[in-house]
Amino acid sequence: MGTRQIEFQIAADPPPRLDKALSRDVPDGENLSRTRLARLIEGGAVQIDGAEIRDPKAKVAEGARVTIAVAEAEDSHIGPEDIPLEVVFEDADVIVVNKPAGMVVHPAPGSPSGTLVNALLHHCGDDLSGVGGVKRPGIVHRIDKETSGLLVVAKSDAAHHGLAEQFAAHSVERYYRAVCYGVPDANDPRLRGVKGISFEPGNIMRVTTQLARHKTDRQKQAVLFHGGRHAVTRARVVETFGVPAGLALIECWLETGRTHQIRVHMAHAGHGLVGDPVYGGKRKLSAKAFSADAAFVGAFPRQALHAAVLGFEHPVTGESLRFEADLPQDMQCLVERLRAPLS
Repeated sequence: MGTRQIEFQIAADPPPRLDKALSRDVPDGENLSRTRLARLIEGGAVQIDGAEIRDPKAKVAEGARVTIAVAEAEDSHIGPEDIPLEVVFEDADVIVVNKPAGMVVHPAPGSPSGTLVNALLHHCGDDLSGVGGVKRPGIVHRIDKETSGLLVVAKSDAAHHGLAEQFAAHSVERYYRAVCYGVPDANDPRLRGVKGISFEPGNIMRVTTQLARHKTDRQKQAVLFHGGRHAVTRARVVETFGVPAGLALIECWLETGRTHQIRVHMAHAGHGLVGDPVYGGKRKLSAKAFSADAAFVGAFPRQALHAAVLGFEHPVTGESLRFEADLPQDMQCLVERLRAPLS
C-alpha cells in the first residue's frame, strides 16, 4: 500500500493544540478530519520541523513545517454491487439518496449483501477518497430496512466528520411522513393520561421518553423513564381518513435520532404505524368508516413510514442544503385509497 507525503506550513495564530492547528491548515483537497489527523499524530505519521510528534495536544508555532505521511486508502472488505440507486444529490464529498423500502443500509450477519453500502461502493467507485483510511461510504445515520426515504452519506473523511458533528448536535432537519392508527389530538382525554405525552401550540404532539433495548426481545426498543437514552419526537396530523376518522397521515420530526424512535414513540402514544409488524399492531377497522376495504390497510406489507425531508449544512462548503422526497408508490396508493369518498 502506497504512502503520500503532505507538506505545508502552520499559519499565523495557530490553535493551542496540534490536531486543531493541522485541521485548520491542512490543504483543503486532502479531506482529513481532525479525528483522522489525531490518529495520524498518535501513529507517528506527523513530523514538525523534521521531528516526530505523537501528542495531539502538543503546541505548534507559526511557520512550523509540517510533514504528514498518509497511507493511500485501502479498498473496503465489502464488495461493490450493481444495484440501482435514486441519487438526489452528489458532489465530491457527499451523496444523498432516496432509499427504497426493503433495502438494508449496512451489511450485517443477516444481510451480508444487497445493501445500500454495496450499491454505493459500485456507484461511487474511485470517487470515494477514503473514510478513516478505507475507501468506503461514511454512514452517519440510518433508516430501517422497511422505511423508505432520504439519507446523506459521506464520501470523504472530512465530510464524514462534519456530518457526524451535525447529527450529534441534533442540528439536521429530518421530517417523516407516516400513516398511523387513530388521530393524535390534544382533546383526546386518553392521551392526557399517557406519561411522556404533551401537546404544543398547533396541536403538535410531543413524545419525551428514554429509549433502550427491550429486556426480553433484543430486536425491539422499549420506552423507559429512567436509564436508556433521551428521545424526543414531535408529530402533527396532516390528514385524517374515515368517517369517523380512524387513521391519519402524520408528519413527524426528530429532536433526537434513536433506533426505531418514531415507531416506538407512536406506539407508546397508542397510535402505532400501519403495517408495523413490531410495534404497530393490527387494529380492526370499521368497514362502514372507509370506502376502501379495511383488510387492505391490515395487509399493508411494511411500516408506513417515509423519510420525506432532509436538511443539513454541507460539511465542506458550508452551504445550506434541503431535499424532499415524495411518498413512494406503495404509500401513495394507500393514501389515495383511504381518501376515496364513502359510496
